[in-house]
Amino acid sequence: MHATTTVAVDLAERGAAHGGSRRLTGHLTRPAGPGPWPGVVVVHEALGVNDVMHRQAERLAKAGYLVVMPDLFTDGGAVRCLVPTVRAALSGHGRAFRDIGAARTHLAQDPDCTGRIGIIGFCMGGAFALLAGHDGEFDAASVNYGRLPKDLDAALAGSCPVVGSYGARDRSLPGAAGKLEASLDRLGIVHDVEEYPEAGHSFLNDSEAGPRALRPLMRIAGIGPHPESATDAWRRIDAFFATHLKAQARKA
Repeated sequence: MHATTTVAVDLAERGAAHGGSRRLTGHLTRPAGPGPWPGVVVVHEALGVNDVMHRQAERLAKAGYLVVMPDLFTDGGAVRCLVPTVRAALSGHGRAFRDIGAARTHLAQDPDCTGRIGIIGFCMGGAFALLAGHDGEFDAASVNYGRLPKDLDAALAGSCPVVGSYGARDRSLPGAAGKLEASLDRLGIVHDVEEYPEAGHSFLNDSEAGPRALRPLMRIAGIGPHPESATDAWRRIDAFFATHLKAQARKA
């Protein structure tokens, strides 16, 4: 793998065009060497854009994807934005989805993007990735311990292919993997869903995140890295994205 480059991008104009946030920034991570590449929108966890999320974006860029990670807390900060953003993630509607659309547009208009674009989300971002995949804008979605909507079949009708990863020790999402897989089966949507017996919430993180004072409690709650499960989950994500983003022809 070779070095990548990351730059800040202003997504406000595209966000306004979508009816999204008046202020919206993001981070564009570009692979080394010449393009074009497939694109991936990274949707951050509830803790916001942090070092862990930057490393996830960098990992995808090293795998050969042009990556944009919008900061969904730009317009007001995490304290003001967290509650309405989480509500949007659970309802399937709201400003945050339009901000994600702005990030997708940024990729689609980049001459170094092939036009095939996926979305990946973690925690809160996983819920966004799941619901953003149904409108035809994305070609594949990676859903990582994302909460499920109440009317799952209705929310997923017409979805793009989905690769989902959950932890059996995640007390906040009991049975989520089975419910998601059953719904995708009923709807005939291409998918790969796995529940890891030894993993909990945020198991794909490569280090602990959040306030240091809360980390012991998070460990007790089963929240944090599980490298063995993460290695296999990334193997599946890489293979799924390679099939649906790299191996497919450019969209008309």
